[in-house]
Amino acid sequence: MIRLERVTKIYPTGEVLKDITWEIKAGQRVGLVGVNGAGKSTQLKIIFGLEQPTSGEVVRQGEPCIAYLKQEFDVDTSRTVREELFQAFADAALILNQKLVVESAMETQAALKDGEYLDGLVKELGILQAKFEALNGYQLEAKIEKLLPKIGFNSKEAEQLVGDYSGGWQMRIALGKILLQDPDLLLLDEPTNHLDIETIEWLESYLIEQNAAMVIISHDRKFLDKICTHIVNTERGKSRTYLGNYTSYIEQKILEEESMQAAFERQQKDLNTQQAYIDRFRASATRSTQAKSREKMISKIDRIEAPLHSLSKPIFSFPKAPRPGRKVASIEDLSLTYGEKIIFLGANLQIEPGDHIALVGPNGSGKSTLLRLLMGLEKPEDGLISLGPHNIIPNYFEQNQSEALDLSNTVIETLFSAVPDWTQTQVRSLLGNFGFTKDEVFKHVGNLSGGEKARLALALIIVRPCNLLLLDEPTNHLDIPAKEMLENAIRDFSGSVVIVSHDRYFISKVANRIVEIRDGQMFLYRGNYNYFLDKKKEEVKLKQEELALAEKEAKRIANRANQRKKKLLRKQTRN
Repeated sequence: MIRLERVTKIYPTGEVLKDITWEIKAGQRVGLVGVNGAGKSTQLKIIFGLEQPTSGEVVRQGEPCIAYLKQEFDVDTSRTVREELFQAFADAALILNQKLVVESAMETQAALKDGEYLDGLVKELGILQAKFEALNGYQLEAKIEKLLPKIGFNSKEAEQLVGDYSGGWQMRIALGKILLQDPDLLLLDEPTNHLDIETIEWLESYLIEQNAAMVIISHDRKFLDKICTHIVNTERGKSRTYLGNYTSYIEQKILEEESMQAAFERQQKDLNTQQAYIDRFRASATRSTQAKSREKMISKIDRIEAPLHSLSKPIFSFPKAPRPGRKVASIEDLSLTYGEKIIFLGANLQIEPGDHIALVGPNGSGKSTLLRLLMGLEKPEDGLISLGPHNIIPNYFEQNQSEALDLSNTVIETLFSAVPDWTQTQVRSLLGNFGFTKDEVFKHVGNLSGGEKARLALALIIVRPCNLLLLDEPTNHLDIPAKEMLENAIRDFSGSVVIVSHDRYFISKVANRIVEIRDGQMFLYRGNYNYFLDKKKEEVKLKQEELALAEKEAKRIANRANQRKKKLLRKQTRN
């Protein structure tokens, strides 16, 4: 369907893509992976035609319809859901929007009082109506009606404004708009960003049912596992295609890197041996010719690059802190409301030493609010929240903590402000572990990418010792290698952790307890994420069994009532 052939892309700031060659065929779902800054989004823009390659070409078979769901999906919050979905049909949507303007004008007092003006509007509406019908407008409306239940809306909900819905529901609308175009190829750039787990699972199921080919950028490893049939990895400006989902790609990559590492080490050993011979005999009267010959020979050898896994990666390490007492935090009979919405109602939770708790629940259920309550940044309306009582040192990472950074400071100035007694060597060493090396430490924070700001914000968190970590969406804007380092650090952290995250893979790696926030209550599951999923399945099965028993009992009672009624009728008939 589409093939990128030796594509390069050079910006004034440097080369992003060096030699990109891969293809996507009908029905394939390709996951595009690589570290932040590897050029993944650039490739989507080149495929869609928003940018042109510096060299190389994009080969298209036929004229495939390509749809693009950007990270900041495009919806107009002032339209109704139905009106917004209709914008997928550009020509018909233009006429429909004009019709709505005329119909609104016809309802005004000025039009009702001015007969000539009203006649003009009626005539204009008739012309627009004819154009709308010529574009099969009513058939398109029927197409939208058919789509609505598939993306979770009924006819009544479709008349509400887009702005009345949360980001997750707006994503469904944006996705619906592009699917109404019947694309041959769907480009998805971080579609799971800021979605809760329930919506991510809906998105997975929905995409799997689509016939369109897809190219997906995501740092959600579980999402890539569920959706993808192929993985394209971008490293150092080059690409490589792997068959299978993300887990399969990792298995293949490990074997490949082991082989590359062995080849790299063999070549380095041989080069070092040759160089030692050259250095020893370069000035020798009898062997200088041989030394120069060997020097010429090794200068022509194609050097094997060190595998990326052997290069420096960000290392997250939380400093040690005093051991807490037997109780870390206590939440008793907590109640809190926002306006008419009940967030917590008589909720209870005990946090113990060594608990690594992941909070789960839909957006708006109170997960981030709970972290703020624990930090004392919000107060409950009723109930008690207490830390300790002994040796509790909390450390709080807010969801948008990177936005609070001083944009005028450099990276190194930002860290120095947190640890003024550190030496420059200590500060630069820590920043190097977070991916800031050489002159990058002198970048102004305002010029950093979202991922770089997130890494810097995390660096500020770990320099302060603590024994209670409160982390609100810490993996937002982190690429997969950085997530893996954070996972390792949290697993090694001896203190207690409470995490809000929608990344199921991340949760499965770091949590030994799951707390589900539901209907104003907190339900503790004393196990990891897989244990939680198993228990939820058991709960669903139990509810289904209880419902089946209740229905059976209701039928039995109804049958007995009918029998008594029939018996009474027979008795009355005999009398």
